[in-house]
Amino acid sequence: MTLLWHEVRRNGKSLLIWACSVGLLSAGCLLLFQGLEESMGEMSEAFANMGMFATVLGMDKLSIGTMEGFYATEIALLYAIGGAMFAAMTGVALLSKEEEGHTSEFLHTLPLGRAYIVGWKYASLVVLVVSYNALCLAWILLGFAGAGQMPPVKEFACYHGVQLLMHLEVGSVCYLASSLWKRRQTGAALGFAMLLYVADLLCRILPDMEGLKYVTPFYFSNGTDIFVEGRADGGLLLIAGCVILVSVLGAVAVYRRRDLAA
Repeated sequence: MTLLWHEVRRNGKSLLIWACSVGLLSAGCLLLFQGLEESMGEMSEAFANMGMFATVLGMDKLSIGTMEGFYATEIALLYAIGGAMFAAMTGVALLSKEEEGHTSEFLHTLPLGRAYIVGWKYASLVVLVVSYNALCLAWILLGFAGAGQMPPVKEFACYHGVQLLMHLEVGSVCYLASSLWKRRQTGAALGFAMLLYVADLLCRILPDMEGLKYVTPFYFSNGTDIFVEGRADGGLLLIAGCVILVSVLGAVAVYRRRDLAA
């Protein structure tokens, strides 16, 4: 437990910066929508007929002239990418920073098994990702309250629940990578998160690459799909759960057998 709170405190500043940046920007966009609602309604038909661009952003399914459509197609994208990048950046540093900072010699002289260390550090990742989602959600709700409009509760709750799972999946894969590397690879982690988003774009645009939807968590957590259908794909959610479990067990297995540098 001590190790968990140590990591949470150490990453607290980064958490606040990311959560406030994404949350404030999302809330600000919601407040701006009230003044732009009339012009958005006029633009929605034009956007819906923009072919591939409309398909990628989901504007062919929902109108950005409504608060629900604006949130699902615009703000949800910002929220998803921001959360994935935060989770990736946090996950990739938790284990690798010990060798990079030459603190592994001290940490591993304590009467703590490596599986114990990996487990509590992963628990800190979960706490940080959940905290990020909670803080962003608070800002978004304030934005909706200020705008005087709210999206459908069921779809809104489903979307944010699935987003939490998506962020945990991205963070877990990067946590597994952290157990393999001697230095934190923040750039690679952020690039990995963006690559997953690009994979989502490709499988929506190119029929031959539809199989990528089983690889990228951005597909099952897409805001437009959830707000239109009212649910997420259960099979893809199961795959995400399996990826998280395999990543955590893999991190334990790898870290227990590694020859750690002092």
